Amino acid sequence: MEHVAVNPWVALAYLIAGVCFILALRGLSSPATSQRGNRFGMIGMGLAVVTTLLTHVPVVATVVEGYGYTALFARIDYVAVLEIVAAIALGAAIGLTTARRIAMTAMPQLVAAFHSLVGLAAVLVAAAAFLNPVAFGIARILVDAFGTPVAYILPVSRVEMGLGVAIGAITFSGSVIAFLKLNGNMGGAPIMLPGRHVINLSVLAAILLLVAYFTLDQSPWVFWTITLLSFAIGFLLIIPIGGADMPVVVSMLNSYSGWAAAAMGFTLHNSAMIITGALVGSSGAILSYIMCRAMNRSFISVIAGGFGSAPEAGAGGAAKVDRPWKRGSAEDAAFLMTQAEQVIIVPGYGMAVAQAQHVLREMADKLKEHGVRVKYAIHPVAGRMPGHMNVLLAEANVPYDEVFELEDINSEFAQTDVAFVIGANDVTNPAAKTDKSSPIYGMPVLDVEKAKTVLFVKRSMGGVGYAGVDNDVFYMDNTMMLLADAKKMVEEIVKSID
Repeated sequence: MEHVAVNPWVALAYLIAGVCFILALRGLSSPATSQRGNRFGMIGMGLAVVTTLLTHVPVVATVVEGYGYTALFARIDYVAVLEIVAAIALGAAIGLTTARRIAMTAMPQLVAAFHSLVGLAAVLVAAAAFLNPVAFGIARILVDAFGTPVAYILPVSRVEMGLGVAIGAITFSGSVIAFLKLNGNMGGAPIMLPGRHVINLSVLAAILLLVAYFTLDQSPWVFWTITLLSFAIGFLLIIPIGGADMPVVVSMLNSYSGWAAAAMGFTLHNSAMIITGALVGSSGAILSYIMCRAMNRSFISVIAGGFGSAPEAGAGGAAKVDRPWKRGSAEDAAFLMTQAEQVIIVPGYGMAVAQAQHVLREMADKLKEHGVRVKYAIHPVAGRMPGHMNVLLAEANVPYDEVFELEDINSEFAQTDVAFVIGANDVTNPAAKTDKSSPIYGMPVLDVEKAKTVLFVKRSMGGVGYAGVDNDVFYMDNTMMLLADAKKMVEEIVKSID
């Protein structure tokens, strides 16, 4: 590949942007520093975008021939500049509008949607580079046997282009399926195609072989076949994965989008994209691995499309509303909690839907005034996305030292007077420990059933969790069901606390 001179100031700006991205990841590792981390991320991205725009100003070259001389004049292509500014303004408007209107409950599907856009952008960039490689500086002009000039794409650029379009297409189609499942447009149960493992492995092998062949033959059919097969394998990999594993899928798709961006960074000769993509790709992969360990899932099985999962595991189960259960009131809950020494609050997706985090903190404050010790127990995937509950509780100014992860607090339920579960179903279901046919079997859950009393806030007895299975905790002798909208129920409890 020909050497491309890089302005040292541009390299320095990209380096500073990369450092900001690293600091952003470091800050986002804790709720206490997450806002600072977010600011670092915005500063880094702003610096990278501005630097790229200033160093890639579109120009128009004009050749002027006179008496015995030829001159080349270059001027800024203001039409192209206006098009770029318009595209940035349109994207910024869409981003701002989306950020303001999307509720925290819809954040998982929003993340999946954004991942799909990153994947699609990688595919479009790769397609543009393939159709006009000279403009991207990745080709040499050679003359064929007929004297026709041909743009010969450099072999290393073909590898980058092939991998970029493959990863991007997989990210796009996989993210679309993840969005549909998270948004309720598709069922959360796995869709098991016959012979899916053979099909998936065959398609993946074909993609890799075609990418290798693409380095030898840049025929259009090779490039577009890689693209179409990659779109297909994205659908095939995500469809068999059930709702219980969807948080891992979202994290993994985040990793894929990073690697797609890094591959396109090589094609565009943009070090900022390479740095950012590598950071997103590696951090997403690490997060996915950590989540798989936390959920007792096989990392390879999840990313390979549910490889090894039993078909019956995804069948789910119907709600067993005919079993005996006890119903309580806000007054009952207020009395039990004010008489307790310790209350552990377990928030879930239902709390997020009801936007009950602020009144929940108010309830905790009133309990502390009565001398009750209050703690919050957070499951790694509560709310369908890592950190979802942490963000909601931070929004309500819940003290960070009262919030505990599963592994830090699970042992305390046996010594706790009241476990107050608000809108959390699958992450408290003991079937994950006992029922091998359950789609959540093997996933660590919060042991709320070990508390002396379990107060379970739920809209009705007819619904089931995202994984589609009933929860035996509802029917235990030490459980009292509080059936109502989460926010309204907690408000009634607050009124009942003296």
